[in-house]
Amino acid sequence: MATLKLCVEVVSAHKLMAKDGQGSSNPYLELHFDGKKLQSTVKEKNLDPVWNESFYFSIPDPAILRTLALDAYIYNNNAKEAQSRSFLGKVTINGASFASSSDAVVLHYPLEKRGVFSRVRGELALRVFVTDDPSIKPSTCSSETKQSEEVPAFSSEAKKSEEVPAESIKKSETKHQTFHALLMPDVSDGELHQATKYVVGAMKAPEPAFPNVVKMNSTAPIQPVDFALKETSPLLGGSHVDRAFIGTYDLVEKMQYLFARVVKAKDLPSTDVDPYVEVRIGNYKGVTKHFEKQPNPVWNMVFAFARERIQATVVEVEVKDKANLKDDFIGVVRFDFNEVLVRVPPDGPLAPEWYCLMDKKGDKIKSDLMLSVWIGTQADEAFPDACHTDAASSIDSTAAASTLIRSKVYHAPRLWYVRVSIIEAQDMIPQDNTRIADCYVKAQLGNQLMKTRPNQARNFNPIWNEDLVFVTAEPFEDPLILSVEDRVAPGKDETIGKISISLNMVPKRADDRILPSRWFNLEKPVAPGNDQPKESKFSSRIHLRVCLDGGYHVLDESTHYSSDLHPAAKHLWKKAIGVLELGILNAAGLQPMKTRDGKGTSDTYCVAKYGSKWVRTRTVMDNLFPKYNEQYIWEVFDPATVLTVGVFDNNQLSSNEHDAKIGKVRVRISTLQTGRVYTHSYPLLVLNQSGVKKMGELHLAIRFSCTSFVNMLHVYSTPLLPKMHYIMPFSMMQLEILRHQAVNIVATRLARAEPPLRKEIVEYMCDADSHLWSMRKSKANFFRLTLIFTGVIAAGNWFRDICLWKNPITTVLVHALYLMLISFPDLILPTIFLYMFLIGIWNFRFRPRHPPHMSTKISQAEIVHQDELDEEFDTFPTNRNPDMVKMRYDRLRSVAGRIQTVVGDIATQGERLQSILSWRDPRATTIFLGFCIAAALILYVTPFQIVSGLAGLFVMRHPKFRHPLPSAAVNFFRRLPARTDGML
Repeated sequence: MATLKLCVEVVSAHKLMAKDGQGSSNPYLELHFDGKKLQSTVKEKNLDPVWNESFYFSIPDPAILRTLALDAYIYNNNAKEAQSRSFLGKVTINGASFASSSDAVVLHYPLEKRGVFSRVRGELALRVFVTDDPSIKPSTCSSETKQSEEVPAFSSEAKKSEEVPAESIKKSETKHQTFHALLMPDVSDGELHQATKYVVGAMKAPEPAFPNVVKMNSTAPIQPVDFALKETSPLLGGSHVDRAFIGTYDLVEKMQYLFARVVKAKDLPSTDVDPYVEVRIGNYKGVTKHFEKQPNPVWNMVFAFARERIQATVVEVEVKDKANLKDDFIGVVRFDFNEVLVRVPPDGPLAPEWYCLMDKKGDKIKSDLMLSVWIGTQADEAFPDACHTDAASSIDSTAAASTLIRSKVYHAPRLWYVRVSIIEAQDMIPQDNTRIADCYVKAQLGNQLMKTRPNQARNFNPIWNEDLVFVTAEPFEDPLILSVEDRVAPGKDETIGKISISLNMVPKRADDRILPSRWFNLEKPVAPGNDQPKESKFSSRIHLRVCLDGGYHVLDESTHYSSDLHPAAKHLWKKAIGVLELGILNAAGLQPMKTRDGKGTSDTYCVAKYGSKWVRTRTVMDNLFPKYNEQYIWEVFDPATVLTVGVFDNNQLSSNEHDAKIGKVRVRISTLQTGRVYTHSYPLLVLNQSGVKKMGELHLAIRFSCTSFVNMLHVYSTPLLPKMHYIMPFSMMQLEILRHQAVNIVATRLARAEPPLRKEIVEYMCDADSHLWSMRKSKANFFRLTLIFTGVIAAGNWFRDICLWKNPITTVLVHALYLMLISFPDLILPTIFLYMFLIGIWNFRFRPRHPPHMSTKISQAEIVHQDELDEEFDTFPTNRNPDMVKMRYDRLRSVAGRIQTVVGDIATQGERLQSILSWRDPRATTIFLGFCIAAALILYVTPFQIVSGLAGLFVMRHPKFRHPLPSAAVNFFRRLPARTDGML
């Protein structure tokens, strides 16, 4: 028996052709592989059948697997006529495309025709993979199957049913291969485990976890299909008739929730009671906080239960007394789930009512509970602050846990640059009066510390004239502390004086005007053990100019992925040009990030960043296929900005570890068409020390709406950054240091929110480590650079073919065009611009239809060496052993050596060009001067058109008139001297 087996999981089919004469079909599937045939069950009266059946074929010889093919035929079972069936479509999968079980996904294949006159439509969802699991046995073939049968036989009646007039055949559309993944159907456990009837040879498949429906073009992708962007067609809020849901939530799928608002209780049985409320429906419950010794507690909390997961019919709201061993029961209020009111906005909030509590026997007690229960959607105003309990397993939604999992909107602080101009100081008297102080200034703002260079002139009035730049955020909490230090000995400094300046008193500027400077008196340092400084009539002074620079944009992101380009000064902001709307629908196929109750799971949430506004969805617990369906909106001021969406695993509930990164998505606003809704499933790709890995898929809906088309076009002509970046620019080193400081400030401020947005999340979203060295990134940038010159190289190869007369007709036409342009030089520039216009119009047919996404090929992530990945994820400074560091250093030297050679060759050609007239080689200069005077005389008496025409004809002359050796001009240039002789 063969070791390898081919597994075919038949999932479903969609939009099949009706063939039973009553607008429906009775479809079933036949699989043919290596002379064997297996058959599925018949689905009666169903154009969208769902099978969820698995079939296994034995592979006799793995060596010939690539030459085999799997054929899947769908037929309609004609119940009225025995032994009659109608052809509905087929799918053929080549053996070379069979994947392993770990890499296989559900793909939707478009059904193909059997012949010219076949009428076929729809798609077939299959998951095909090869496995060597010894526990899997091959399926038994049908008894009527023959080994020699490869193509199914069809009855004459079926053939007749396929024959249609030729004129009725529609023009075939361009074929696109469509890949799909299906959502797990919302059915009960009992329905999932119902037994299915199978014919001989069928085996029941385990219930798979289906991903979302996605589509992808069949053109050759630039990376593997599993890593590619996939278009989807979800049922968004705008697709429904429910106009109340449209407007604020038209980019997400409508989800219904059971809301329970617990307001307060009164007249509880005892004054020594510690009450709390537990809202329970089935296995899900929400718990309020408890109050100590409070007979009239006030909670005012809202709980939300996802309706699609509710299986119970009774909602129980119990009031309990908190105890050490077992909580005591006080009373309960019960509601019939089917009788709960459905609230539709814009109706006002449902007013809470007083309900009498019942004891366990159903009798009334004297205590009352105020609450309200209703069914709503995520458009309900109670949704953002509600305690959600939509988890795959039952969890206790306590008040403390709910704070960490609910959705929130954050606003990053407004950042400013603080420019400190240290001019000079006076009367810098050290503690040792016998020596002159070696002074420098140390400036500190929060955790930022900078120093000036030591004073070169050794005197008591040092002069520095240096600018130190810091980053700060509103509100200004940390003061600017300056101290003058005296370097007494190596590694030993003494403070001469210091001063603290509050940034609230510092003037702001929005341009490059020079603000007036000030003298500040320095305070003498306080000796250890002394609380009061020593009074002195003499004081040292320092001359400073301090200001808040509002004309800059404080970069807290990588410049390639900036989402905000505003200056710090708000009065310099321009009007918004549009609105960006984001709908975070769901995630599919996420990798388990933790283990709970013996199984892998994840507690995921999404974070989106654009401009200063950060949003965080609620955390969906214990779910690898979470549904968020939350929508957010931003104002857009510049189309050359990027929206970033990240997915994380919440570790704050179970431990205090860092939240794990699952992946992120970037969307550039300028690549979006205005008014169009983009619905795509984005692969979440993560590069770690083992290589690139797909962590799942994130389903987003994005729409960019333009409010002023004229303003948007005007933005393309304005500078990308505020004008101060061009008038008083920073160096690249300064920008990197300031960006690192800005990221730390934003992370610190957002970590103070509730729930906190942790530092690792902010750094990951802002690409804080993008400046670190990586061999992989260096290779990727090199190949990007070579890709830029492919057009120039292609044009050069085309011109070389013209000169070699490989296509005589094309060469003659080029000659004619060249002579025409030379004869009429006024047509040269119009012809160039017209040619570019025509190229752009032609490329409009092939324009990108989808937003760009992270590419593993462009990133060189597929072929990266393991050691290069280990080097990329190494800490800074390194913690590897010396031998490893030595090996990497030698490798870096070899790469730098090749770069050094290329740079030297380019410098050599430039120096040869400069040496033509430098008389470094007197004979070469004499020859060139003679050529110049002869060319001047000839060009003076000869029209320019004739000279240009003859030069062009000479360059494009026939190969019979060419010599294989280099030309005289090339030989002359290569003999010119360069400065390589002077290199050591």
